[in-house]
Amino acid sequence: MNKQDYQFYISGAIKLGVSFGIVSLLARWVTGNTILSSPETLLKYGMVGGIGYSLMGGLSLILFGMVAKRIRQSFPHHLTIGDVLRQKLNPSGYWYMICILLITSLDSIFVQAMGAAILLHIVFPIPIYLGMLLFLFVCFLIGGMGGMQRIHQLASVNVTLIFAAVIIIPVYFYIQNGVHPVFEGIKLYHPYLLYFQNKDAMLFIMTAILIGFGQVIIDRSTWQRVFLLKPAKVQLTFTLAGFIWMTIPLALSSLLMIIIYSGSYDNITSLLFELINRIQTTLFVFLFILFCFSAISAAISSELQATTVLIVRNILQVFLSLTNRDKWNLTYLTSGFICVLLLVVVSIFSPSLLELLFFFGHMYASLIIPMLYIILSKGPIHSIIPFSSLIGMIGGYAFISVVGNFTAIWISFFISGTLCSIVWIYTIFNNHFNK
Repeated sequence: MNKQDYQFYISGAIKLGVSFGIVSLLARWVTGNTILSSPETLLKYGMVGGIGYSLMGGLSLILFGMVAKRIRQSFPHHLTIGDVLRQKLNPSGYWYMICILLITSLDSIFVQAMGAAILLHIVFPIPIYLGMLLFLFVCFLIGGMGGMQRIHQLASVNVTLIFAAVIIIPVYFYIQNGVHPVFEGIKLYHPYLLYFQNKDAMLFIMTAILIGFGQVIIDRSTWQRVFLLKPAKVQLTFTLAGFIWMTIPLALSSLLMIIIYSGSYDNITSLLFELINRIQTTLFVFLFILFCFSAISAAISSELQATTVLIVRNILQVFLSLTNRDKWNLTYLTSGFICVLLLVVVSIFSPSLLELLFFFGHMYASLIIPMLYIILSKGPIHSIIPFSSLIGMIGGYAFISVVGNFTAIWISFFISGTLCSIVWIYTIFNNHFNK
């Protein structure tokens, strides 16, 4: 493929087999949210919550793998999720879904940038604004300018650092100190972490899996990887990636045990700062810092590249007649603008990442059934299908104060699912009587 062709920016130069497909997916989905929200979940819901968080991401990839196989077979010549939506939806449904994708894209990048800002504040004694400027500049070079080819070139390095950190550091600590002191310390200082009959944690797990699947099924960069995988290897790749991903939050939880067994803590930030101090060995400290920033930069670069493609290919190109050179120029401008926007927003806002995930959970949950309908249906799509997610979101948010956030997310899911089911039944009867 010609490197000057804009498709090179979208897809890179290679098709993905099983092994490198897994590496690419792990580089995309081991994120700042994984590093920061996984410990937060453990502390809030105990070991059940930590296990539930690992199930959230792993099962989401496995379930999407079943759908991805159908996507790859049904749309063999497409490159992005926007291409599929444009083929399947009428103009009003298409632009509604593009708006949703744009909102969730910016939210996802913002979450990763927040994770980077927190870690920069912990590790380096420099102003957050300066640290984020340098960090986002690196992400701009990788994802904004380098595209999929540069992301793939660094994916193996990112995954190697991830597993080196989450395996070597806890193993080294437990060999030195043993497991028994850690277990006894947790029983003494934090016995609630070992409580397994936590009904709130069970509801959290079920809701987290729902949100996780909603995130994956509309993730722009994951769809791009679906179209790069060899058709026969799609489901196997996602299944194996899901099982491997499950081990990473559990390994991060074991890292956290190194700190909390010996006393109290203030918050996640203080725990991570204490972890860096407790590791002691300079090599391991350097490895942990590299792991954190490698994972977050890979996730931001992937999201930045996918969001830029969405804007240039699936928004601007619909209205404008663009040459290949125009697309490249707009790509640089768009990705640069997103990085500047992130720099400003992160400097102003600092919400809890877990709370932010569940705030947008209504959107992710309400999109699951409409997206499955769009992917699996063969005929024309009724306008109510994409807009059923909007009705579901509104319904869920309306019930938050009455039933709580977790239950309200399920209400969003069931409202949109019910509307899609009604349209599906109506379509079947209509086709039957018109024969």
